[in-house]
Amino acid sequence: MSLARDLLHPTLEEEEKKHKKQWLVQSPSSYFMDIKCSGCYDITMVFSHAQTVAFCIGCSMVLCKPIGRKARLTEGCSFRRKQHQ
Repeated sequence: MSLARDLLHPTLEEEEKKHKKQWLVQSPSSYFMDIKCSGCYDITMVFSHAQTVAFCIGCSMVLCKPIGRKARLTEGCSFRRKQHQ
């Protein structure tokens, strides 16, 4: 009797659908990110699951708002994920 799928080597799609504690290798789903302001092009570091509103240091524009799980970026702002050091 053979299984329809390999349990030791799951596909990437199967791993992404699972909860973070059921992944083969557990890791957090949150991260820090650099957000670039669309007004003054200043860069601010923000947590991806921020629970407070983040403002730009240079022009006081709202960069992201909390929406429950993750923070939502405002229109025109761009971000990049910070790498682990």
